[in-house]
Amino acid sequence: MDNLMPNEGKELKISTPYGDFLRYPIKTHVVVKGDSLTDIIDKYVRDYLQNGDMIFISEKIIAISQGRAFDIDDIHPSKLANILCKFVYKSPYGIGLGSPWTMQLAIDDIGVPKILFAALCSAITKPFGVRGVFYKIVGDKGRAIDGPCDYTLPPYNHCAKLAPKDPDKVAKELEDYSGCKIVVMDANDIGREVLGVSDKNIDIEMCKEIFRDNPLGQKSQQTPIAIVRKV
Repeated sequence: MDNLMPNEGKELKISTPYGDFLRYPIKTHVVVKGDSLTDIIDKYVRDYLQNGDMIFISEKIIAISQGRAFDIDDIHPSKLANILCKFVYKSPYGIGLGSPWTMQLAIDDIGVPKILFAALCSAITKPFGVRGVFYKIVGDKGRAIDGPCDYTLPPYNHCAKLAPKDPDKVAKELEDYSGCKIVVMDANDIGREVLGVSDKNIDIEMCKEIFRDNPLGQKSQQTPIAIVRKV
């Protein structure tokens, strides 16, 4: 494991209320549509695994491998998407639904009624200082949608991406293949969400604590997978 170094500004070890854990970032090639996740496990991960390890996988590479990332030139935002995206908070850590392209993906994937209901609730609560209502209503499928950012590796700096399809099912299939518990993470430097787990007994709050500092990074680290080992 000596060649698995932490990303810049991150630590391998983290202390949590659930104990101390090591998070070994795994560098891969730039994943594209059609890539096999089991092949990625075999090529980059399997040789390092020990009994009891967990594998945390970025939701982005699952979505990309499923063909759920789209060049923004191929997305044609509607008038509704152009209007709604203007009212979405734009974080420096990810564009979220704050672009016409990502909002259009949300409309297509989640549906107009739910998107409009979320927008209405957000408009009502925002004057009272309540933020995040829109994303709470659209749920994980909406929160995991992201768009082009300058720091994203090409070609995905010109793409918008949906949430992965059936993340629990994907996680279970990868556990059956690898023999390790699998966690599908949507993490950035301001938050983290567990989108899928291979076993319903996996503690979601523990997983969030393990990834409290987002050890995989968000830029050019090219480390979308981590082996997590309890100390």
